[in-house]
Amino acid sequence: MGLSLLREDTVLDMLGLAHQFNFQELEVAISDYLRQVLALRNVCAVLDAARLYGLDALMDYCYNFLDRNATEVLQHDTFLQLSVEALQGLLERDSFFAPEVDIFKAVCNWFNANQQWVKTESGIAQVEKILKCVRLTLMSLEELLTVVRPFSLVTPDMLLDAIQEKTQTKSTDLRHRGLLLPEENVATPKRGARVISGDMRSALLDGDTDNYDMERGYTRHNISDAPDNPGIVVRLATTTIINHIRMLLWDRDNRSYAYYIEVSVDQKDWVRVIDHSNYYCRSWQNLYFEPRVVQYIKVVGTSNTVNKVFHAVELEALHTARVPPLSEGLVRPTHNVATLDLSAVVIEGISRSRNALLNGDTEHYDWEQGYTCHQLGSGAIVVQLAQPYLLSSLRLLLWDCDYRHYSYYVEVSLNYWNWDMVADRTRDACRSWQVIYFPPRPVSIIRIVGTNNSVNEVFHLVHLECPAQVEDTRDDPAAKKQRPSRERNAPRERTRRRSASRSPPDGNGNTEGRRTPSPPAEGSRGETPRPALPPAETATEAEEGYDD
Repeated sequence: MGLSLLREDTVLDMLGLAHQFNFQELEVAISDYLRQVLALRNVCAVLDAARLYGLDALMDYCYNFLDRNATEVLQHDTFLQLSVEALQGLLERDSFFAPEVDIFKAVCNWFNANQQWVKTESGIAQVEKILKCVRLTLMSLEELLTVVRPFSLVTPDMLLDAIQEKTQTKSTDLRHRGLLLPEENVATPKRGARVISGDMRSALLDGDTDNYDMERGYTRHNISDAPDNPGIVVRLATTTIINHIRMLLWDRDNRSYAYYIEVSVDQKDWVRVIDHSNYYCRSWQNLYFEPRVVQYIKVVGTSNTVNKVFHAVELEALHTARVPPLSEGLVRPTHNVATLDLSAVVIEGISRSRNALLNGDTEHYDWEQGYTCHQLGSGAIVVQLAQPYLLSSLRLLLWDCDYRHYSYYVEVSLNYWNWDMVADRTRDACRSWQVIYFPPRPVSIIRIVGTNNSVNEVFHLVHLECPAQVEDTRDDPAAKKQRPSRERNAPRERTRRRSASRSPPDGNGNTEGRRTPSPPAEGSRGETPRPALPPAETATEAEEGYDD
């Protein structure tokens, strides 16, 4: 016999028996069935049963259902049948979103329907606790005087305390209720959001993250030092609970921006949830903070490395359960953030493939491709992350197709002005994989400077990641991959030496007379292939054939 053929009270009795005799599979099956048939007529009874038997997953499902249907539940007869514990748990939720005056009226009806319990000794003790779960400070003065005051269970002191807190406390410090839509972007025109401050307002929430250029596709505001800079303001349809903002900064070149984000429920009192006003940022920003009830989101640019205008292409706001570790307002990543998918970019350095350093390929590199380089004594390899992260490690792969070794140092910065050295290996003979640890610090820019190459005058770097994805290089399978032995590599090594002897680099890094490898001419497939040349021995040579 299927559960659908039974009365719901019988199903709840079966759930109690399954819990009592520890029939776990049956308990799970009944819980799944109750989720499928959950409705206004039975949600309160199912919630009470879930609380009684300690079924947290089912209880959370019921609470989320009540959150989504708060207004209807308050007017339904089954609300009057809630247990005291379930009622308190429901009223304490910020996501139980309905006008507070309606919540107060429903609680009054619950008291009237449970008069017998209210008049008991235990009931009298619980009444004040339940009333404290109603947020009187969210009501208007008129509602407090005309709706709350006549109710006999509300004492004059409770009413006066609510009025005092309401008039003396900032709106951002009050406990607000808000709409909760998990994993859904609420900053969309479909959801009623709109931009109320900024120039070219229609672009920010249109969802188009591909079609933008120097003339269109972004919302902007002028950058100034004025403390009352209006910035770009987005108004959500109603007070909403969010903990995550995604924003795309204009990124058609290598410019950087700095900014901060504030939120408000009334556009009077603002709380700063993100402060990147001293950090250089670019492209996609993935920002997290403690869940807050907000209706207004204000983005204020404080810097643009090219001009005095802040440009935002897209903004999304949502509540997510997938929150990375946070510390000091910054993401403390566990995965590699120096990737193309996360908008990292190579600002300085020469390569035949623009994205070689950040494409994650640690296998396919050789004498001609797969690395980024710079001339020793001139320049560096610089990588900018999309946003500041709290980092404590990074990992490098030095070019290791032969037995050369390198020396180098690594610096990090937040703004290109102030640099801190996190690794000094200028006196070490380093090769292949390098893991670097340092005290945790905010980082948005990484600069690697080569100081020595035992073979030529160029520093070659194959891969960069941060944080390091292994605890120890001995545990890294990539670090154990086999390289050709000296015996097998001898013919290629001799070819490299002959090539180097024919055209040693001069002091200016010029390589006249050196032949740069090129694709074979059409129809030459039957010819004997020419031995591969060693990696570029000057930065000039590496730049030849650069693929944009």
